[in-house]
Amino acid sequence: MELQQLRYVVAVAETRSFTRAAQRCHVVQSALSHQVAKLEREVGARLFERTSRRVALTAAGEAFLPAAREALDAAERARAEAAAVSGVVSGRLRLGAIPTVTAVDVPQVLRAFRDDHPRVDVSLRTDGSEELVARIAGASIDVAFLGLPPGREPAGVRSRLLGRGTLVAVLAPDHPLADRRRTSLAELGDDDFVDFTAGTPGRVQSDLAFAASGVERHVAFEVTTGDLAGRLVAEGLGVALLPEAYAATLPGVRTVPITDAPVREEHLAWSRFRPSPAAAAFLAMLGVPEAGASV
Repeated sequence: MELQQLRYVVAVAETRSFTRAAQRCHVVQSALSHQVAKLEREVGARLFERTSRRVALTAAGEAFLPAAREALDAAERARAEAAAVSGVVSGRLRLGAIPTVTAVDVPQVLRAFRDDHPRVDVSLRTDGSEELVARIAGASIDVAFLGLPPGREPAGVRSRLLGRGTLVAVLAPDHPLADRRRTSLAELGDDDFVDFTAGTPGRVQSDLAFAASGVERHVAFEVTTGDLAGRLVAEGLGVALLPEAYAATLPGVRTVPITDAPVREEHLAWSRFRPSPAAAAFLAMLGVPEAGASV
């Protein structure tokens, strides 16, 4: 069983197409199909159901895929570890971030990291904090930027507090409070709200603040991104509470400070196990040199 064959299987599984998998792997389709068929004979089971319209994993393929990915990750890690001995950082850095991260300028940080380590390929995904923590624990990402309610630390991973800030009211330009110097949760309580999905950290921080103020509110729209929340607010469909630096980037809205504003803490999180050379270099750049040690 060769690593190249594993790459082909993973590519087919992810693209659901032999044609697109061949394009991704920069080989002709006949060569890729031949190698996948050869691997299936070696395994003794078909990994894919092929029809004229679709390609789907069989039960054997579903069982085979996680181990194939682990083998490819291990091979890449081995090459990166060997290169790191000579001072060359290579491999892949897999990052995650909440869409509303403000404690760091992620593009600026990545620019500096890429300048120092041009041989590292970087992937970046946005997601909710809980999902990102689960991905770190499951070893599908290396490092993530999270946002959590005050006093709550991410579980099952190592972390470092990056910053603490308050949210602001995000209002349509014609909202009665849009020109105020500041407002309060009580003054906003009669408005419909646009907020994140119930139970998520982005929602909990606001729910806690309203509960502490004894103010009831109505969440009319639940969203998964701050960008969509801003667009709904701009249409006059409700009020949102978002980090000030992030809200300032949204078009067509006004922001007003809140006297009893919800508080959000941003964390840097990474695996409890020894990071890859690329992840260790990234963490060191952010001031976490001790991240190279396992716990």
